[in-house]
This record gives sequence, C-alpha cells and structure tokens, in this order.
Amino acid sequence: MALPLHSLLFLFASFFLLQSPAYAATCSDCFTHSRAAYYPNSDELGTETGQCGYGSFGATINDGDVSAASDLYRDGVGCGACYQVRCTDSNYCSDKGVTVVITDHGSGDRTDFILSRRAFRKMAQTSDAATSLLALGVVDVEYRRVSCSYPNKNITIKIDENSNFPYYLGFVIWYQQGMKDITAVQLCETANFVCKLLDRSYGSVWTTTSPPSGMLSLRMLFSGDDGDETWVVPINNIPKNWKAGDIYDTGVQVN
Repeated sequence: MALPLHSLLFLFASFFLLQSPAYAATCSDCFTHSRAAYYPNSDELGTETGQCGYGSFGATINDGDVSAASDLYRDGVGCGACYQVRCTDSNYCSDKGVTVVITDHGSGDRTDFILSRRAFRKMAQTSDAATSLLALGVVDVEYRRVSCSYPNKNITIKIDENSNFPYYLGFVIWYQQGMKDITAVQLCETANFVCKLLDRSYGSVWTTTSPPSGMLSLRMLFSGDDGDETWVVPINNIPKNWKAGDIYDTGVQVN
C-alpha cells in the first residue's frame, strides 16, 4: 500500500535530520578543490616580508613549509592556520602532499595558495616529479585545514620593534596551535585584573596605545568554525618592563 505524500515527506525530513550531524562531524575532513602556485623569486623557504607580520620567522616556521593565501587569509585571521595541500596529478603527486602554515597574503592565477618552493616540491612523489611540478608553475590541488603542531614549542610572542614603552605596545603571536583561530586578545594588569582589548593591526600583529601598566597577563580567544570559543590564559606573564624586540614564551600549548 502506497504511503500518503505527507508521510513520505516526514520520513525524508527525519532521515535528513539524522544524517546532517554525522555529515557535519566529518566535513572537517573533507578536501576542497583549488589551485596552487609557488613563490617564483624566492629561495626554498618562505618570504620574510609576509603580510602576517612574522618577519624572518615567517620564512622558517614549519621548516619553511609555508604559504601565502588569498581568501583564506581572511583579513589576517587566517594567519598561522595550517592546511594539508596535495596536488591531484597522479603522475607526479603524492597522496600525503604537504602541510603548510599561512604566513602571507597573495594570489596568482585563480589560486588559493602560493607555496614556498620547498613546500611546492614536497607535494611530489620523487625529486624528478618535483622538477616537473616546478616547471608547471601552477597545479590543481585539494586542501583541508589541519591542526598545527609544534613539538616542544609553546605559543610565543615577540614585541614589535616599533613598540615604545610605556606608550605603545605591539606584538606578533608565534606558534599558533590547534585548528582554531585567535580572534581576540586582551592584556590585563595582574595587580587588579583591569583588562584592555587589543586591536588586530594586521595579520597576526596585535597593538594598543596606552597599554596597561605593571606585569601583564595575556588572554587569547580561540574560535572554531563550529562556534566554539575558549579564552586561553598563559602561565607566564609579560614583565612590567617589556622592551621592543623581546621574545616571551607564554608557557602554554593548545591542542
């Protein structure tokens, strides 16, 4: 006996609702198709002038497996994020591909990534295949976001060279870990816990005029694509007599 139309619609809707959470749970594992190029005028590593504000650190982080991003830069929010990128030509490309860190903003011929030459080569199966990939210049790829991991490294901040104690403080965040974005940063006076929200100047550089005084506690808001947000408070504080160019280990790692 055939079911009435409204019953069929109810069964279909129920099936869809049951399947949607499972799909959402696995979608983070899905690959997105795109294209990738490489820095043509650089050495094997990345650039020291990337728009994430990392400076020379941005050329060597992750052993130089880095990339500029176009839309994935997201006005600087995407800086420090990690992606697995693999080219799709089975004649040259490995299944594993390469894991890169976003350190710059840029785009080429309909590309989402401009890899360091080192990272571009690592997508290949062999050294001969890597030479062939370089000759192509731009290749079809697929990518997905993955967790950033830096064994034996804590999240670290470097005070910007333009900082001027005690009137202006800027710093860049190194070794961002996990799969979440840093979407807000606060500095709090440890003596009375008066906090100030910092501005994202550009990339991964956070700044404030008239910074709080005394020893400072750093607070970072990590936000996920699923809407989950967590404030992380490092173990180590910024000393009250901070100086431009200084590097401070926060003492924390984020999974």
